[in-house]
Amino acid sequence: MMRSFVEVAAESHFPLQNLPYGVFSTADEQRARCAVRIGDFVLDLAAVEEAGLLATRCFNQPALNAFMAAGREVWTATRQRLQWLLDAETPDLRDYSALLARALLPVDTVTMHLPAQVGDYTDFYSSRHHAENVGRMFRGAANALPPNWLHLPLAYHGRASSLVVSGTPVRRPCGQTRLGNAKAPLFGPSRALDFELELGFFVGPGNELGEPIPVSQAYRHIFGFALINDWSARDIQRWEYQPLGPFLGKNFATTVSPWVVTLDALEPFLCDGPAQDPPPLPYLSSKNHWTYDIHLEAQIQSAAMGVPATISRSSFRHLYWNVCQQLAHHTVNGCNMRPGDLLASGTISGPAPDSYGSLLELAWNGTQPLDLPDGTQRTFLEDGDTVILTGWCQGDSYRVGFGEARGTVLPTSDVNR
Repeated sequence: MMRSFVEVAAESHFPLQNLPYGVFSTADEQRARCAVRIGDFVLDLAAVEEAGLLATRCFNQPALNAFMAAGREVWTATRQRLQWLLDAETPDLRDYSALLARALLPVDTVTMHLPAQVGDYTDFYSSRHHAENVGRMFRGAANALPPNWLHLPLAYHGRASSLVVSGTPVRRPCGQTRLGNAKAPLFGPSRALDFELELGFFVGPGNELGEPIPVSQAYRHIFGFALINDWSARDIQRWEYQPLGPFLGKNFATTVSPWVVTLDALEPFLCDGPAQDPPPLPYLSSKNHWTYDIHLEAQIQSAAMGVPATISRSSFRHLYWNVCQQLAHHTVNGCNMRPGDLLASGTISGPAPDSYGSLLELAWNGTQPLDLPDGTQRTFLEDGDTVILTGWCQGDSYRVGFGEARGTVLPTSDVNR
């Protein structure tokens, strides 16, 4: 059992076995730079690098892109070096008091930023339970899944410019909606604002235009994972999505957790995903499913509630199309990926009603309102509601966690009223 000289609580998401990467700044030094999280502290990697304790030269930057581009061998070696430096028995950093004073900072004294400069963002639709639930609502049980769904990982291209770090408020979007059988649409605030419980992965080394990434090598291009809330205006989306898919109903905000958990940290929790029938085409055939046993939760806290209420408990292992298949399919036509690109899973729903990953499912499109502890009900989100997503892997007396992705719903801007 590894133990750090930095005190870490038993149920912390950030023990020595994790060491996720992020980007931070402070009031005294507003220059953003890279860090790892250990317990309730962040370790300034730019300062550690400058002190000569790391072999890298890529952390004194406002994003992790350069480190993401360095590749798996560098990621693994750097993580092992950091685990050694932070170990209770290693004096090199533990006894370097001048460095620790400026490099090891309480997390509540720093401001977190997006971990990467994201050039492109793609959101998949890879949970069978979620896809079948939505299909039953709108097409009936006989046609719940689209005819292509079991043959390829469906996705849409999202908007990278509206990715926001956890804690950033989300303003209720406006757009066109059509009520019932009305002949003409109306313009106004969304009445069906929803969250989506997701995980996403950041691309490391990319690929050249025209050169696909084979599914067997896809893991070498995946840097790590973060929590994602791909907020959705269901009523705007319902009116606009045919025939080209999501647009204004999705591009107004996507919340990303600040800490990126690496594949090395997640390796002990690899597991098989659902059986795939029919077998995928050869370019998607994956011997190792590359699915992880990650427990996921969604919570809501209204403005009147003192503490949040957990409304969903799901697991990443329910995902039908795994991340290697997602990346292989995304590039099979020659599409080029770049370091820092973000690919999200889509809503992750489990088989039971309390494991659904959106209010659309939990309240079954408004027909089964969800009861909250303050006596109110929800079919969709109201102004003042805070949504908190969290997740972790449970090890033997330790957790490898993701922290949280949090956002509060603000009223529609006066400009759009």
